[in-house]
Amino acid sequence: MPRWRNLSEEQIRELQPRFWAKLIGVVVIACYVIAFVLENRKTVHLHFVLFTARVSQIWLILLILAIGILLGALLSQLNRRRRSRG
Repeated sequence: MPRWRNLSEEQIRELQPRFWAKLIGVVVIACYVIAFVLENRKTVHLHFVLFTARVSQIWLILLILAIGILLGALLSQLNRRRRSRG
């Protein structure tokens, strides 16, 4: 049985603004992501040491983001390990 069937009328009225706020937030974020992708579609040259690759700018941005997240996680683990030993 769904949880919302056990709620009173007052509780349902209290949840409605929260629902619409979340829905508007999701729509705004989705619009921003679509605009971000569309604005960063152009192809750029990515120069590595031994070769050059042509990639879409959005993929380059996502690659840099992923590398940053991985490095942040690794440095966090190293810092935590250093604190526990010392």
